[in-house]
Amino acid sequence: QVQLVESGGGLVQAGDSLRLSCAASERTFSSNAMAWFRHAPGKEREFVATITWDVGITLYADSVEGRFTISRDNAKNTVYLQMNSLKPEDTALYYCATSTVLTRAISGYNSWGQGTQVTVSS
Repeated sequence: QVQLVESGGGLVQAGDSLRLSCAASERTFSSNAMAWFRHAPGKEREFVATITWDVGITLYADSVEGRFTISRDNAKNTVYLQMNSLKPEDTALYYCATSTVLTRAISGYNSWGQGTQVTVSS
């Protein structure tokens, strides 16, 4: 089981930026992609973005396209989520996760971190 630790969350105002980090304890042969999900109170867990380790192919949710950027540092086994132009509706607990293939489907993910809280005030 891959251990994932998220960090970088905090309280910001609308329009501000944050960069989240997810450090993985290991990178296995079957863990070919990393993703960010978020879960806000009263809402279902929502896909945010994902990236493959090899080529760096990315997928984004429509709600964050153009504002968020996912990236990775293979040498550090770390994935980042640069969040710009934050909105109050971005407020959620953000999780990172691993998958064998690039996918938006929550069922495709194997290991999950504990989450880091992002709160955006208006």
